[in-house]
Amino acid sequence: MSVTVFFSSVSSNTLMKKNQNRIFSILDSKKIPYKVVDISQNPADKDLMRQRAMDPTALPPQICNGDIYCGDFIAFDNAIEMEQLEAFLKI
Repeated sequence: MSVTVFFSSVSSNTLMKKNQNRIFSILDSKKIPYKVVDISQNPADKDLMRQRAMDPTALPPQICNGDIYCGDFIAFDNAIEMEQLEAFLKI
């Protein structure tokens, strides 16, 4: 399985952009491989993200490992704080 980060390349929300960039930066610094899915490019990807999050109003960034939903930015940030990133990402 691989870590997937659902994000949006087109957003005027600066907090969303900051959170997305923090996720990418941390995963890169820890050399954790991941793929990105830009939900703004394909409505089916947005539907998939929301289906995995089990929330019809979920906004990016959302993180999955394969078909398993890991969480949103707040859960990711909490995992960093608690030094449990690998457990959060299910790797």
